[in-house]
Amino acid sequence: MKNKQKKYTSGFNVLKTLKVVFIFIAVFSLMAAIFSCNSNRETPGSMEEIIVVLDWVPNTNHTGIYVAAEKGFYEKEGLKITVVQPTEGGAADLIAANKGQFGISYQEQVTYARTSENPLPIKAIAAIIGSNTSGFASPKDKNIITPADFENKIYGGWGSPIEEAMLKALMEKYNSDFEKLEIVNIGASDFITSVQKDVDFSWIFFGWDGIAAQTRGLDINFMLLQDLDENLDFYTPVIIASEDFIKANPGIISSFLAATSKGYEFAIENPVEAANILLKSAPELDEEIVLNSQKYLSGYYKKGSGKWGFMEEKIWETFSNWMFENNLTQEMLDHKNAFTNEYLPK
Repeated sequence: MKNKQKKYTSGFNVLKTLKVVFIFIAVFSLMAAIFSCNSNRETPGSMEEIIVVLDWVPNTNHTGIYVAAEKGFYEKEGLKITVVQPTEGGAADLIAANKGQFGISYQEQVTYARTSENPLPIKAIAAIIGSNTSGFASPKDKNIITPADFENKIYGGWGSPIEEAMLKALMEKYNSDFEKLEIVNIGASDFITSVQKDVDFSWIFFGWDGIAAQTRGLDINFMLLQDLDENLDFYTPVIIASEDFIKANPGIISSFLAATSKGYEFAIENPVEAANILLKSAPELDEEIVLNSQKYLSGYYKKGSGKWGFMEEKIWETFSNWMFENNLTQEMLDHKNAFTNEYLPK
C-alpha cells in the first residue's frame, strides 16, 4: 500500500526485516524475467511474456493481478505474466527504462515523474482503487480528531516531501501552527508499534494498516484525506506503462487490462476466495488481516465511477494543481496526457 507484509506482528514491521531480501530477489527475478521475455518473443505463436513490477511486497492492492494469473485470464489473452518486486529505484524508474511492461505506482508519483527536471515518460492506464483510502491515524487515547490537534504532536512518516506539504496545508486550513509539529522519519516501521511507542500519528492506508489495527484490537481515530480537503481524493495506486510501450503495443495494453479487470471483478464478488489466492502466492502474509483487508477493499475497487480502472480527468487536474500550488512540482502537470482510459474494457 504506498510503500506500504510475513506473519504480521502488528502491521508492516516485517517490511523492515524483509526489505533487503526482497530487493535481492527482485533484481535476480527481474533480470531472469527480462531474459526470458526477450528470448521467447522471437518464437512465432508463443505467449507474450509480460513483466509486472509491484510497488512493494504483495498485498491486497494487488489481489486482482494474482487472481487473473491463477484463473488463467492472462493466458486466455495470450499473455504470460511474471510479477516481481521493485528495486530501490521503484516501479516508475523500471517501467520508464523498459525493464518491465507494467508497474504499480501512484498519482502523485506519476505527477512527480512527468514534471521533474528529467521527466519520465510513464502514463497511468488504470486506477486500482477508485477512491483514496489513505489518511492520518492515531490511537484513540491520543485525542487527535482534526488537523488542529497536530500541534505539539509527533508525526511518523517515510520521508517524502508530499508529507510535509500535506501536513502544513491541512494545519493551516484548520488554523493550527505547523511549526509546533515534530516530524520524524520511521521509514517502513510498523504503524501499530510506532504509535504505541515512538510517535503520535502517521499517514496510513486504512485498507491495510487500519484493518490491521482493528484486527489486532487497537482503537484508532482515522481522518480520510478527502474528508479534510476535497482536493485530496487522488488515485492511489494506479497501473502504469511507458509511453513508448503504449504506442507500440496497444493490443497488449488492452489484453492486459481486460484480464486484470476480470481479476478485480472476481475479487469484488468473491473476496474470500480472492484473499486465499493472494495467500497462495504470498503465504508469508497474515491470513486474518488479508481476509479482512480484502473484504474492505472489495468495496472500493470500483468506488466513484462504478467501473474498475476508470479515472476522472477532474481528479487528475485538481490534485496536480494542488501539488503545484504547494510547491511539490516545478511546473504544472499536463494532466490530460498523464493518464488514459482508452485501453480499459468497454
